[in-house]
Amino acid sequence: MSSYAVPVLEHPPTLAADEVYLIASGDLRQSANKVCWAAQAEVERKVIEAFTAEGIKVRRANAYNAELGHGFIYNQRMGMDVFMDIDPKAPIIVAEAVWQYSHNVFSGLENHRGPILTVANWSGQWPGLVGMLNLNACLHKAGVNFSTIWSKDFDDDFFRNGIRQWLKEHRITHDDSHVHTWDVASIAKAEKELGEALAKELQQRKAILGVFDEGCMGMYNAIIEDHLLNRSGVYKERLSQSALVAAMGEIPDAEAQKVRDWLDQRGVTFVTGPNPETDLTDRQILEQCKMYISAMRIANDFGCNAIGIQYQQGLKDTAPASDLVEALLNNVERPPVFDAKGQELYAGAALPHFNEVDECAGIDALVTNRVWTAMHLDPATTLHDVRWGEHYKGMTASGEPIDEFVWLLQISGAVPASHLQGGYAKAISERQPSMYFRLGGGTLKGVSKPGAVVWSRVFVEGDRLHVDIGRATAIDLPSEETNRRWKEATTQWPIMNAILHGVTRDQFMARHRANHLNVAYAPTSELADRALDAKAAMMAALGVVVHRCGN
Repeated sequence: MSSYAVPVLEHPPTLAADEVYLIASGDLRQSANKVCWAAQAEVERKVIEAFTAEGIKVRRANAYNAELGHGFIYNQRMGMDVFMDIDPKAPIIVAEAVWQYSHNVFSGLENHRGPILTVANWSGQWPGLVGMLNLNACLHKAGVNFSTIWSKDFDDDFFRNGIRQWLKEHRITHDDSHVHTWDVASIAKAEKELGEALAKELQQRKAILGVFDEGCMGMYNAIIEDHLLNRSGVYKERLSQSALVAAMGEIPDAEAQKVRDWLDQRGVTFVTGPNPETDLTDRQILEQCKMYISAMRIANDFGCNAIGIQYQQGLKDTAPASDLVEALLNNVERPPVFDAKGQELYAGAALPHFNEVDECAGIDALVTNRVWTAMHLDPATTLHDVRWGEHYKGMTASGEPIDEFVWLLQISGAVPASHLQGGYAKAISERQPSMYFRLGGGTLKGVSKPGAVVWSRVFVEGDRLHVDIGRATAIDLPSEETNRRWKEATTQWPIMNAILHGVTRDQFMARHRANHLNVAYAPTSELADRALDAKAAMMAALGVVVHRCGN
């Protein structure tokens, strides 16, 4: 008789009716987890206190790790092991006060059969809101049922009523009345014809997204499956970040110095120091200049129309940050790069870069570039993290009254100079925070200029591409208010203070399918409306489902 090694699996304990689990996804970088733990622990304390007041006992699914100095789930394997001990039908809370890698907990949540609630604190200190939106977007793409809510102190009626509904009904109802089905037929003839012609051209003369490694930071929502992307006429060229590092090693210092000289001549202020562990050094800047040249040449070699560098995994251990590089690529005016024959690459044009290899942002940037260029507008575009925001009542820097909720949108340096007040001349480059960027490198820091903005987000839903699109206004707040907000977030990074037209804070948070949103400027509100229409027409003609958000 045969004797087989049949695995015997233990069933996780069943929770009582008045109990729920709590987990927290963290960063792959233990330095970030350790620094951010105090804020996370405080959020968990408040969340547990709120549920206790409702007669619910909260069980933490994994213990605090004294050796590491935090209690986060910090990689995919750990997440799988933690979920092995969780009752698959039990209610579970994912509480986030920090940026987190969604794949740490994604496999467990994707297979979880009990009610799921994602929670974030309304704070700009660490990117908890960004992390929660990313996890929400990953779950949404996968078709996982979940509820979500956010709060500053976890004692307001919005939060209390929300968790009561979740405990009773296993769902939280949010207002989505700002989302409208797009009637493409209502678009003016000129913009409709332009969008459709550009779509036809893209599908005939296909385009390439150069992807320097895929799936950054577990952002499943940022990956577009090939069969969906290819329908639009866009294909991926899968590139390796190791090739980028190898190419950097072939760039002479003298050639990289020309890029630095170009930036110095245009007035960029580099805040440098002698200690590479804590300061931005001239050597780090030179390496970033080499990355810029190498990225341009690789993109040209493969005929790429846009590129995305992952950086946060792999490249972070071999080179300074890519963010200064990304900012330059996204701008029409930038240091010239030449091929071996002396031909300038992408002359007089931006090479759109999608930060963190967010492919949804990549196709969005490509479409924006085509529409804005055809309309003779500045095609510089970027994505921002949905970082935080507050209601502001007072005066703008130009003396106009304002009484609105103003978002603080922020990304780690990929903002093009033409988006900033004063352009290159007012831009500052500071060292990236050590806990995220061990090898340093500079940002391109500044305050986004006031003006008319089109915002958008491409996402995957039901095996189709969708896009939310709307209008916004970038606001020039008084310097003291801008600096106060900067200190609430990350001071080294560029920011945009923005009002989203016809979309409240809670409507946006409940609906948004990403941690990122794309932005592009137009010189007037009327031109921004027309550009939005042309972009919507192009997206629709490419087979993308278009949703108009707000006014």
